[in-house]
Amino acid sequence: MSNQFKALSVHLLTATGAVFAMLAMLEATQKQWDMMFLWLVVAFAVDGLDGPLARKYQVKEYAAEFDGVLLDLIIDYLTYVFIPAFALFKSGLFEGWTGWFVIIVITFTSALYFADTRMKTKDNSFSGFPGCWNMVAIVVFALTPNFWVILALVTGLAVAMFLPLKFVHPVRTERWRNVTLPMALAWTFFAGWAAWVDFHPQSWASWGLIITSVYLLFAGIAQQIIYERGAPAG
Repeated sequence: MSNQFKALSVHLLTATGAVFAMLAMLEATQKQWDMMFLWLVVAFAVDGLDGPLARKYQVKEYAAEFDGVLLDLIIDYLTYVFIPAFALFKSGLFEGWTGWFVIIVITFTSALYFADTRMKTKDNSFSGFPGCWNMVAIVVFALTPNFWVILALVTGLAVAMFLPLKFVHPVRTERWRNVTLPMALAWTFFAGWAAWVDFHPQSWASWGLIITSVYLLFAGIAQQIIYERGAPAG
């Protein structure tokens, strides 16, 4: 198998995320939230695999005719931002103007963040909350908090997108990777489990989502506090 074929195959794998996004959107229009999130979890898993494979098979050298970064960003915006925002808006979890506020804030700030050339730090973490609204949405569906709590969470994370706070990349951030990667895999498992049982309130998946989400949300900030106190973030 040639190097060119291997590299091209990685691009083809990345592109399947667009198919999974469409399948998720079709389920969302029917308010089949469990199936929508299952497809988003599949897309999330693909997104976790294609990056390491792209580096391993040197796609920039052997399949340079396709821009893997651009392809990844297009699919990420669909699966991380657009579809989860639509689901939150149509979920019935909001009252009055709050649903409109949430969908506008998520889509607008995420479009700016995805185009921000400063989104990655020197240690391959994210600078600012990386727009993982799919993760936020599935936790919200699993826990169904009061809509004011959701509103505060969305507002805080939208602001955090543009603050000098670090958020770990499960694969590329080397520090604590032996903990972060298993946490990310566990999050994927619990997310799929929660969707599989149609967000049953008594499911242990909810506790798993809480624990893994808290770690993934605050691990990068903890690293800043512990290792970079008094030094410029970056």
